[in-house]
Amino acid sequence: MNSKLNKIALGGGCHWCTEAVFQALIGVMKVEQGYVASVNENSSFSEAIIVHFNTEGVSLKTLIEIHLHTHKSTSNHAMRSKYRSAVYTFSEEQRKESEGIINNLQEDFEYKIITKVYPFQSFKASREAIQNYYQKNPNKPFCKTFINPKLEILLQKFSYQVKKVKYHI
Repeated sequence: MNSKLNKIALGGGCHWCTEAVFQALIGVMKVEQGYVASVNENSSFSEAIIVHFNTEGVSLKTLIEIHLHTHKSTSNHAMRSKYRSAVYTFSEEQRKESEGIINNLQEDFEYKIITKVYPFQSFKASREAIQNYYQKNPNKPFCKTFINPKLEILLQKFSYQVKKVKYHI
């Protein structure tokens, strides 16, 4: 395996939304949509994605920064068991780096970031019918209402990192 390839799991909102955001990024090779579990009190499955990325195309810092800006990373709402605001790491080194990135990005946010870093434990893929949801259904009301605003944030704040493709926003 190429040492420049890496992966990180991210959860925050609906995995259809998260999937669409990260599929749009330069350096992202693959996005797996589904449910991630961590350990202990976070061992239940929560909607999330696994992002496979090339570190020459996108940094972990950029991925986490985009994640924090494209979901409610400062809101501890009632749906947090289904939509855990999290970065799931695959190594101790990645955990430490992710925690440092989140701490350093706090100054960019008016409210406290609630996104936590957890060890990755297991993954269950979504059923095939809902994978690549935005790519298959860009004109559905859900996509227009919930995904397009996240893609607009991506294009406004992180246009340098977005693949040159046509979006439906």
